[in-house]
Amino acid sequence: MQPILANYTASITELKRSPTQLLKDAGDEAVAILNHNVASAYLVPSALFEKMTETIDDYYLSQTVKERLDYKEEDLIEVSIDEL
Repeated sequence: MQPILANYTASITELKRSPTQLLKDAGDEAVAILNHNVASAYLVPSALFEKMTETIDDYYLSQTVKERLDYKEEDLIEVSIDEL
């Protein structure tokens, strides 16, 4: 059985009828859109979507930082300030 990853649910019919009301009722949370009692999509308020994308960006940035900090001493190149 597929888990529903939201506290609020609505059918596709309810979504068609009043998407604005669904978002209003859910507040700042996502709404699982069900098709035959299976989550087929999630309706996410813009503020939550922005927060999610910032979190994902931060995660990928932290992965890049970890990769770049994982170096060997022999990989370092010594330069003088004048060469820059």
